[in-house]
Amino acid sequence: MENQPNQMHQNMHTGNIPQQLNHGAHEVLDVQEVLSGTVGTLNTYSLLRQHVQDQELAGIMDRQYQFVQEEYNTTLECFQTGKDPSKPTQSYKMNQDNDFIYGLKPSQPKKPIQSVSEMNEETVSGCLLGALKSAASMKTMAALETTNPVVRRVLADSVPNCIEMAYELSIYQNKHHYYQVPQFTQQDMQQMLNAYAPAQGQMPNAAQGQMPNSNIPH
Repeated sequence: MENQPNQMHQNMHTGNIPQQLNHGAHEVLDVQEVLSGTVGTLNTYSLLRQHVQDQELAGIMDRQYQFVQEEYNTTLECFQTGKDPSKPTQSYKMNQDNDFIYGLKPSQPKKPIQSVSEMNEETVSGCLLGALKSAASMKTMAALETTNPVVRRVLADSVPNCIEMAYELSIYQNKHHYYQVPQFTQQDMQQMLNAYAPAQGQMPNAAQGQMPNSNIPH
C-alpha cells in the first residue's frame, strides 16, 4: 500500500504530522544505519576498484556500483519526503549463469593480508561479498521496524537485490576456486532431503477441541 498525496498522520501528543515526518523513531535510526552502510559499501567499491585486473570482476563491480548508487538515491528520496520515489525500484539482473562447482580443491589456508600490495581479485571479491551480505541483513531488520509504507516497500524490494549481487560475486569466486562448496555424501543428502513431509489439514482451533496439556495446572 502506497501513501496518498498530502496524507496527514496522527501523533497522540502533537496532533497531525506532515508526510515527510511519517517515520517512527526506530525506523529513523535503522534507515540511518542503512544509508550509512550503503555509503560505506559504495566507498569500498571505489577504493578496491584500482586493485582489480580481471575484466570480468571489473565489469561486475561497475554494474553493481551503479545499481547500488541508484538504489541509495531512491531510498534517500522516499525517506526524506515520505512519498513514492520519482524513479520506481528496480531488480538487479546478473549477467552470468548460476552453475556452482561442488567439491573441495586443495588450497593454501586463508589469512589476512599484510600489505596493500597483496590485494587481488580474491580479496576484493571477498570484501564486496561481505559488504553485500551485511547490507541484506541490515535492510531486512530496518524494513521490519519501518512504519512508513513507501520506505518499507523500498527497503523490502532492495533485499533481493543485495542477495542477487552477493550471489553473482559468490559464483565468480566459486569459478576461480576462491569460494569452494563442499557437499554431503549422496546417502546423507538423500536422508536430509527426505527428512520432512508435506503439511496437511487445517489449523486446529478451540471449537475443534482443547489444545494438548490444556488441563495442566499453572
